[in-house]
Amino acid sequence: MKLLKQLTVVAALSSIASYASALTPIADAELSKVSGRDGVSIAADLHVNIGSFVYTDTDTAGGSVSFNNIKIAGAIAATIDIINNATFQADASAASGASSVLGVTGGAGLAAFMPAGDVVKIAIPLIDTNKNLSMSVDSIKMGNSTASYGSFAANDIKLQGTTVYIWAH
Repeated sequence: MKLLKQLTVVAALSSIASYASALTPIADAELSKVSGRDGVSIAADLHVNIGSFVYTDTDTAGGSVSFNNIKIAGAIAATIDIINNATFQADASAASGASSVLGVTGGAGLAAFMPAGDVVKIAIPLIDTNKNLSMSVDSIKMGNSTASYGSFAANDIKLQGTTVYIWAH
């Protein structure tokens, strides 16, 4: 029985060795014909529903206002790429002229962040669609009243040009 177990182990190890010997090197000329794509693309058809947003005044004579049946819908797409630090620094320099980048104002923007290595870049590109984001509120009501002040909508919301960077530190 012991001999059978040893033979099984030897057979398993020899089969692994035969798989490894099946790997063959690829010449540079053949490798140059191989093409691929880098990065990842993500697309979504958003449907976000919020039951209500309520503002309450806490003064003694206060009241409340509720925004009901808030809906956000539309298409959004993003690309994800790994970029080197030099490319990130170039992007940061180009973005430093923006009025507000990552919540930092005064021109510092992305240049205030100094990653040491590669960076993940998530960008929202311009997409050709008639499904740009939109937001609507079905009714606006005061306090406990059932009467509505009306509704509102924000249409054709575009996030294109938004870029997010991620890196480890």
